[in-house]
Amino acid sequence: MITDLKLKGTSDVLKVGTKSKPIRLVDGDHEISCKMDGIAIGLKACFVKKLVG
Repeated sequence: MITDLKLKGTSDVLKVGTKSKPIRLVDGDHEISCKMDGIAIGLKACFVKKLVG
């Protein structure tokens, strides 16, 4: 994550630096489907950064 994001419908916030290991690239209005902190979410690619290494 490159910025803090509030999750719709909950009081949870995904903090900067939160990592997600299992991701899937999907079609639709969200490009990434993943699981962070035990919550399955869909993210736009502009909110994530690719880690090399």
